[in-house]
Amino acid sequence: MIARLNSPDYDRWAAQIHRTGGCRQPIHLRGKVDHYDRDTGQLLYRYTTRTEPDGVLRLPCKTRRASRCPACAETYRADTYHLIRAGLTGGKGVPETVTTHPTLFVTLTAPSFGAVHARREQGGKVLPCHARRDAETCPHGRIMSCTTKHSPDDPRLGEPLCPHCYDYTGSVLFNALSPLLWKRFADSLRRHLAKLGGLVLKDLRHHLTVSFAKVAEYQRRGIVHFHAVIRLDGPTASPPAWATADTLTDAVRHAAQVVSALVPAVDDQPARLFKWGTQLDIRPITLAGDLTDQAVAGYIAKYATKAAECVGTLDRRINPLDNLDAYNLRDHPRRLITECLRLGAMEDLADLRLTQWAHMLGFRGHFSTRSRHYGPTLGDLRAAREQHARDDEITTGRLPLFDEDTVLVISEWAYAGKGYSLGDQIIAAAITGSRVPDMAGDAR
Repeated sequence: MIARLNSPDYDRWAAQIHRTGGCRQPIHLRGKVDHYDRDTGQLLYRYTTRTEPDGVLRLPCKTRRASRCPACAETYRADTYHLIRAGLTGGKGVPETVTTHPTLFVTLTAPSFGAVHARREQGGKVLPCHARRDAETCPHGRIMSCTTKHSPDDPRLGEPLCPHCYDYTGSVLFNALSPLLWKRFADSLRRHLAKLGGLVLKDLRHHLTVSFAKVAEYQRRGIVHFHAVIRLDGPTASPPAWATADTLTDAVRHAAQVVSALVPAVDDQPARLFKWGTQLDIRPITLAGDLTDQAVAGYIAKYATKAAECVGTLDRRINPLDNLDAYNLRDHPRRLITECLRLGAMEDLADLRLTQWAHMLGFRGHFSTRSRHYGPTLGDLRAAREQHARDDEITTGRLPLFDEDTVLVISEWAYAGKGYSLGDQIIAAAITGSRVPDMAGDAR
């Protein structure tokens, strides 16, 4: 740390750290960028990392996981917020007329795989978890009742009342098949809308477009459910008169009830048919009221930076040869991971890639997705931010201004590592105001 502070290039190093925005694990690159005149071949400008501190350029890691890098995750969250809200109120290439389109906020949940500890509230009063006067005793000798009024941070939340009765196999397989269930839900939604409009499916796109943006959220029991903004658009502007919010609600209820995914019988496992859970939440989104565009965008963006950490699992891939006892996992997430590894070793289930996604408890889909016509992409927002930064560099004289049509740009980059030394961690935390991670990667 003392050597860094007394280094002659400390100011430039500190400037790099500032530009990463407080990234906890910045990426190190070595290379150069050359600008040549297309007609004469003359070298007009060259940037090289040879003159940078340690001979590298530090860039933010851009991860979405708040558990790995809170600073980069916050950027991802903000981008997701603006992406969702633009699809509700317009802007960033989306016409403001979308505010008049039928739009719903839909939550698709998972079925039950066994009783788990839960925090229940009614009228602002916390209720007992599972209070049963005539509670049954399970085959393993446990009384299926819990009179505890759990606090929000109770570590038992989401854990089964009896882990031996809990269907860990079903939980893992549902997570693995949930992306397929969503796809079939979206397809069924379009088919039912075509039926309600008196159209055949192939003609629906000429009259109506279903636009959506969704995010996956982990429940404390270790199962994903989906929050989705679903909007009806016309082929060019407003949807037809028959495509109302009630019509969309009817189609959502139908699709959520009829779609399913089958897992054939494998070894000692019987065939299983998975469907969405019975808890289906459908609410219209308005510009004023309880469920506004800002509330929905903020809610979805919050979960875009999270994964299965709330369950107590790891935020990195798990090697089948790893000793799970060394990770200090609670019993429930350890059982879920173990079941992923067990099922992943079965040849007939290899396509589900349960071993590779054991740290995600079987879920292998994208956490936040959008349809093509919903609104801007995250790439669009990042490109606009990069262009703004480049314009600022040119305006302040740190980059030359060239005519892009007459200049050939050649870049050469190589990965040179990531993160900080222990001394650099302390200085970077002081510069950016972030917390210093400990040796295990957790924030102090």
